[in-house]
Amino acid sequence: MTNIAAYSYALAAAGYLLLGLLVLSGWRARAQRGPLSCACLLTALWAAVLAWDASQERLWTTVTGSLEVLRDGAWSVFLVALLGHWRAENSRLPFSLRPSLFVAGCAYLVLLVAMLAGHWHVELLNAVGGLSVVTAFACLGVYGMLLVEQVYRNKTIEERWAIKFACLGIGGMFAYDFYLYTNMMLFRELNPELWNARGVINALTVPLVTASMLRSRAWSTSFAVSRRVMFHSAALFGSAIYLLAMGSAGYYLRFFGGRWGTVMQAGFLFGAICLLLVILFSGTFRSWLKVSISKHFFTYNYDYREEWMRFTRTLSERGPNLGDRAIQAMAALVESPGGALWQRSDAGTYEPRAHWHVPAVGTTEPVNSPFCQFLESTQWVVDLDEFVLHPDKYEGLAVPQWLLDYPRRWLVVPLILHQKLFGFVLLQRARSRLKLNWEITDLLEIAGSQAAGHLAQEDAANALMVARQFESFNRMSTFVVHDLKNLVAQLSLMNANAEKHKDNPEFQRDMLETLNHSVQKMKLLLQKLSRTENAEKPLPLAVEQVVRQAVALKSAFEPRPQLVVAVPGMKVMADRERLERVVGHLIQNAIEATPPHGHVMIRLGQREEGAHAGAVEIEIADTGQGMSEEFIRERLFKPFDSTKSAGMGIGVFESREYITELGGMLEVSSQPGIGTTFKVVLPLYHEPAPAMLS
Repeated sequence: MTNIAAYSYALAAAGYLLLGLLVLSGWRARAQRGPLSCACLLTALWAAVLAWDASQERLWTTVTGSLEVLRDGAWSVFLVALLGHWRAENSRLPFSLRPSLFVAGCAYLVLLVAMLAGHWHVELLNAVGGLSVVTAFACLGVYGMLLVEQVYRNKTIEERWAIKFACLGIGGMFAYDFYLYTNMMLFRELNPELWNARGVINALTVPLVTASMLRSRAWSTSFAVSRRVMFHSAALFGSAIYLLAMGSAGYYLRFFGGRWGTVMQAGFLFGAICLLLVILFSGTFRSWLKVSISKHFFTYNYDYREEWMRFTRTLSERGPNLGDRAIQAMAALVESPGGALWQRSDAGTYEPRAHWHVPAVGTTEPVNSPFCQFLESTQWVVDLDEFVLHPDKYEGLAVPQWLLDYPRRWLVVPLILHQKLFGFVLLQRARSRLKLNWEITDLLEIAGSQAAGHLAQEDAANALMVARQFESFNRMSTFVVHDLKNLVAQLSLMNANAEKHKDNPEFQRDMLETLNHSVQKMKLLLQKLSRTENAEKPLPLAVEQVVRQAVALKSAFEPRPQLVVAVPGMKVMADRERLERVVGHLIQNAIEATPPHGHVMIRLGQREEGAHAGAVEIEIADTGQGMSEEFIRERLFKPFDSTKSAGMGIGVFESREYITELGGMLEVSSQPGIGTTFKVVLPLYHEPAPAMLS
């Protein structure tokens, strides 16, 4: 018995100690903060001493009796403070107390002094002194119940809703004390079972008082009990009570089961534990517990900070299936097991986009249907069960039959984006019955708007990705067309000069070389268009060979470009075909900008000064018409802007992009009427040093 009593009162001590510390740390109801914290801490101390006495096989002492008087007195003071009418006008008593409260306080004081003085030796089995003490404590229980009744009766209906749990807990504590002591008076002995259960009874009042503190606006608290902590605590506490009850039942099965007692006890306890695990892992039970805790222990149904963080986190997870995650996030708000999502398509219908824990749906709904028009105009969350029972509450709503026939259909949540219906979500009926109110509908409406924003952003991202793919293809096509234009220009020039120089062996060699080069470039362009070519990889190139090839291809033009190689043997890291195209385009521009009697000079050497000293420098200078500084600054490198009638305006832009990609730079200097100089600066490639042999 003593072990059971020790655990029972230790549980009460822990509960009231935690509650008292919470009250002291953050409770803002100053009028009752002191009495309540004092009552909680004195109750914790009283229960702790009783637990210690039980572990030492002592039943009751003068100390525990005195602490019980203090505990009852503290709870009575708290109830008086909660009542609020403890002063009397024109009262000459201390603190202007009412006479009844003054008499009760004196009685408490006399009883406490007597207990502390040891005048009444506490011996429960003593017929004379014991009955005197027991009668006094029974009277304390009666007085406590009277105070609870006065507090509850003098409060308004709204205030009763908030304090009813505290009145139930405190009144139950005093009622149990009254029953315990009157039982002792009647049978002249202590009932061990009642005494052992007293600690658990007191512990059960802790969540009741806490619930009233959270529900009452007058008792507003600055500390917040997390719903998650409350959920796990309730599940743990309920499991402990369940296991205690099942353990007691197993004990009696073993005691009265005879030879089969041990077997019956083991089988019963195993089944009880399995049943507990099934209940704890049941989604329906967990849903019911969450709804019950939100309904009875909190002013609002949701912890909005936690819910919004979870909702946003679910929508923002990486990966596909955003529609499934949107349904999951919205279903979690109302404990729904699944749902489906319809989204507006380009075909003018709302098509099924995703489904979560429900079968796939193939039914579409027209954009201009009365159902969709109603959702867009009202932006209401539609309770289909309520619509079936009371269609007058949804005036003008026509729900399609396929939606009413959907299994376990419950809520239709509109997804509103910029005041337009982007789509809607159909949620299945919740695991535990949930009454729809303004708080839940408002939360679902704003959650629908949030989900619509994420879904629209995903659609925009997909559309942008497709547009970028087309842009990449179009850009490549533009460069291909530009190269084809240059090739056509070369072949046209060859064809124009063929009649005049067809018998010239040197011209014939140039023509064959030009034709061969044009064929090779066309093959490369076809490979790019078919996307069968591997990605270009820069390789070490003899830059002199690349430049000579580019100059040779332009030798048929007037003025004929001249090449000077100041430093031979230099190498760069580049793709041969692209680098040749860049140099060839700059030479072509210089030829086109220079009159036939002018000069186009190409010089290949090393940069001698500056930050890029030692780098490869390809200088292309002409004596053409030149360019102004404004033109160079604002138009030269701007794509699709050209001064040529047949130009495309991407040659110089592509040249600078590729040179920058290689780690180099393109410089230009020009004066109108004098000429232009382009300088291509590229990093010099150095052969890696051979490894030293040891």
